[in-house]
Amino acid sequence: MNLLDELRALGVDVDDGLKRLMGNEKLYTRLLGSFVKMIRDQEVTEDFDASDCTQTIEKVHSVKGTAGNLSLTPIFEAYNEMLNLLRTGKPEEAREVLRKVLPVQKEIVDCIERNMNS
Repeated sequence: MNLLDELRALGVDVDDGLKRLMGNEKLYTRLLGSFVKMIRDQEVTEDFDASDCTQTIEKVHSVKGTAGNLSLTPIFEAYNEMLNLLRTGKPEEAREVLRKVLPVQKEIVDCIERNMNS
């Protein structure tokens, strides 16, 4: 199974992502690599400060946007929900969504890294 097939199996809407890039698989793959770097730089962790979520909101917004552009659906949907929860003053609920998506996010990131390094 190749990268795109593995991502499909993980719930990524690869076909939509490719459609956004006029079918350019090389570009899509390169952008997936950029996503991995961005997720490392913008990592959202469970121990964010619930009393001041400004920086967390910025990171969540950044990850959400990039995941949406690449149709990384499970990540996009979770970060979109987190963003709404954080903006409405519900950091604990956002933290719970993060706990649920982190294993899925790790699977997707690991899949991208494994396939790009082979």
